[in-house]
Amino acid sequence: MSAEAGKDYYDYSDWYENALPTKPPVEIIPPCDPTADDGLYHICIAAISLVVMLILAVLARRQKVVDGLKGVPGLLSPVNFLDHTQHKGLSVAVFGVLFCKIVGLALAPNPLPFTKDTQYKEYWLILALLYYPALYYPLLACGTLHNKVGYVLGSLLSWTHFGVLVWQKVDCPKTPQIYKYYALFSSLPQIACLAFLSFQYPLLLFKGLKGTEKSNASEDLKSSYYRDYVKKILKKKASKASASSSRPKLSERISDAFKSYIYTPEEVFRFPLKLAISLVVAFIALYQMALLLFTGVVPTLQIVRRGVDEDIAFLLAGFNIILSDDRKEVVKIVVHYMWCVEVCYVSAVTLCCLVNLAMFMRSMVLHRSNLRGLYRGDIYNVYNCQRSIRPSRPALVCWMGYTSYQAALICLGMIIQTLVFFICLLFFVFLIIIPIFYGKNMMLFHVIGRMWPFWLMLFLAVLIQHLTSRFLFIKKEAGTRDLTNRGSLFLLTYLLFPVNVLVGMLLGIWRLVITALFNIVHFGRIDISLLNRSVEAFDPGYRCYAHYLKIEVSQSHPVMKAFCGLLLQCPGQDKGSGQAARDAEEGIQLVSQDKKQNKVSNGKRARGHWHLLYTLVNNPSLVGSRKHFQRQSSESFINGTLNRSSKEESKKEGSTTEASKEAEGAASN
Repeated sequence: MSAEAGKDYYDYSDWYENALPTKPPVEIIPPCDPTADDGLYHICIAAISLVVMLILAVLARRQKVVDGLKGVPGLLSPVNFLDHTQHKGLSVAVFGVLFCKIVGLALAPNPLPFTKDTQYKEYWLILALLYYPALYYPLLACGTLHNKVGYVLGSLLSWTHFGVLVWQKVDCPKTPQIYKYYALFSSLPQIACLAFLSFQYPLLLFKGLKGTEKSNASEDLKSSYYRDYVKKILKKKASKASASSSRPKLSERISDAFKSYIYTPEEVFRFPLKLAISLVVAFIALYQMALLLFTGVVPTLQIVRRGVDEDIAFLLAGFNIILSDDRKEVVKIVVHYMWCVEVCYVSAVTLCCLVNLAMFMRSMVLHRSNLRGLYRGDIYNVYNCQRSIRPSRPALVCWMGYTSYQAALICLGMIIQTLVFFICLLFFVFLIIIPIFYGKNMMLFHVIGRMWPFWLMLFLAVLIQHLTSRFLFIKKEAGTRDLTNRGSLFLLTYLLFPVNVLVGMLLGIWRLVITALFNIVHFGRIDISLLNRSVEAFDPGYRCYAHYLKIEVSQSHPVMKAFCGLLLQCPGQDKGSGQAARDAEEGIQLVSQDKKQNKVSNGKRARGHWHLLYTLVNNPSLVGSRKHFQRQSSESFINGTLNRSSKEESKKEGSTTEASKEAEGAASN
């Protein structure tokens, strides 16, 4: 009794003897249903979008009747993709919203919000690919009519989409999908695009009420952009000082290479709408894929690293891998190695993003260069042979799918690039960095060390060839170079033949590595071919890009649109001024038989001839549109220029007929 009385009932020290450290519980996130039910919201917004489309169709039909145009009732084009002068923000934002929604479909448990049936998920996914473009179609069509009613409807729709999406994300910021914040981060580009639309449509409405908004849908041809472009190409360029014949310095070459990756906008050049949409969608694809690659792997690596205990020593011992005799030290080593793997993976994803951003900038510079080259008629700037810049069936198909193909290649390219970069970084860290720092696992260095005579032989062989070529076998006389000591040259070539075979093996391995890295880095770019120039047509990505340029150049040439805009201005003028405009377009101002008409001086007429000649030289595709070439057959033209071969053949045929006639006349005599 006395022992029990002396015992302290508040002493719990024996509870903690041999106590194991407790691990933090794994956070389990239950499915979240937002207050704004997704199914009910889509039913309501789909009905509202249908009503909006009916209103826009009626307005479009009335506008066609007022303008005296004929068209299919209810057929409303979302946007003119071949108009370079329109506001590109609306189209870019709607395509961004649509692409974000399509990316979420691949991971969503229910592709269609109306149903939760998972048995026929593949069929619902196919229907979702058709439903969401129709759902967001009114957001794009509201800005097509350049009408105040359209801007009001666009404002209401964009506010509704934006408000409900933000409401749902505030209600359910965490979801069990991949990572707890993946759905929230994935919707950030969609929220940004909807926020832009919610701001842009009221701004257009405000400009429309003030009368500063262009309400004419045919304002494209009346824009000053095309006239400014023509003025620039006709402007006399200032003569540059002759550059020195010396090679540029290394710093200058590095600076030029760095500037070639920086796109600087110019006032008289605008990107086509389709190309601007493709660049923004590609950037969103880069963000979405980087987010998926990061959140899909890094949290799992962290969970595995936190779950490593002393049992890992027994697991490694089963594979005859003994890192240390102390199990606690084994745990530390494994945790450190797993942390290195995590760092390598994060570095690979980061490097992939930086490389693709640099490729985007370079693509913008190259797009502008290619478009300008084709505007000038420089076919070989893009194609490896003579091509006709005119619409065709494959060209139109590639033009329609250009944006989609670009986004898909970016997604696939990022997966391949991340995997390759990750493997390369793992080899670099575990075979070079860690052995150097800790002095263990020097397998690679041991192999290289044992082969040092072989490497020394190859190095000396290459060094001898370079030194002898520099000092013994090349002589300089009177500013020219020639071979000398040819006997010794031939002897050295024969003696080093076996060694050069081994050097060639190393060159082959290095060539394989360089080619693979180049193609992997440039996989997401379709403005360059990954194949040789002669077989670039077998590259489907570059072939799509080349066909896309055909449609853009043939349908949206700035000089052609400036000419069409000038023609549209002629009917509104009187007879005399219209005749003068037509004569000025040809560069010839004829003297009318009517004595009341003012005569044109020879100087103005000569300047008109020279302006016409300069325009035709810089735009050879316009040659086929001139009056005295209308009777030529289509085979006589290649890309709008007169085919010289057909012209020479016609001359040969004429000479042969004349010769036959002369022979017949001589025989009759």
